[in-house]
Amino acid sequence: MFDRLRARHPGSSIPHLLFYAFCRSAAARVLRILYRIRPEGREHVPATGPVLLVANHQSFFDPPIVGGFVNNRHTDFIARAGLFRFGPFGRLISALNSVPIAEQGGDTAAMKEALRRLGEGKAVLIFPEGSRSPDGAMRPFKRGISVLVKRAKCPVLPAAIEGVHDAWPRSRSRPHFFGYRIGLRYGLPIEHAELMKDGPDAALRRLEREIDAMRLELRAELRARTGGRLPAPGPGDGPMVDDGHLSE
Repeated sequence: MFDRLRARHPGSSIPHLLFYAFCRSAAARVLRILYRIRPEGREHVPATGPVLLVANHQSFFDPPIVGGFVNNRHTDFIARAGLFRFGPFGRLISALNSVPIAEQGGDTAAMKEALRRLGEGKAVLIFPEGSRSPDGAMRPFKRGISVLVKRAKCPVLPAAIEGVHDAWPRSRSRPHFFGYRIGLRYGLPIEHAELMKDGPDAALRRLEREIDAMRLELRAELRARTGGRLPAPGPGDGPMVDDGHLSE
């Protein structure tokens, strides 16, 4: 009777699977109520087999939003090592399938662990900007992520979130809980051979373009729904930011 549940995260125990399912469902319900999230494209996430989810990064809310609204399987997360330093929180996110990665430079061990989990047929979520956006605009992806994309040899699914910077900017220790709106969209999975046909650098640039395009579409939709009030006007209204200048 637990076969369908086991298929959501191969190799995990039933208590682990039930704990993740409870936390995912609870987080999704709360976030939907608070920020009226209308997830788009969840049907694009493959229900089985390895898949690498790639998303922009605006807030600490991003993992529970992008991973929490995937309802057909459980998601593994690559997270900054600093988040694991506080014992209780570190144990919690470890129980929720998180993998620590060093803030500075590459982390070979974390890369190998992510590849191992993909090899087991799991879904792994990464945020290639490396850190939260300071203003909501998207930054260029870290080049080291192209190594993971190349070696994963599995479909890559782009995802975009918008409005999260307004709800919980880097300048605040706690989020705003009321009066904000968040958009979420999952794109179409891209087969590994197609994504890599022009090399790793071109693959990374393609993911940047597709994710930022989805983000800007979400931004326009949220502003239309809120009469132009949210998200607040700012650098996030333009294309991806590169070293302080707008990219072409």
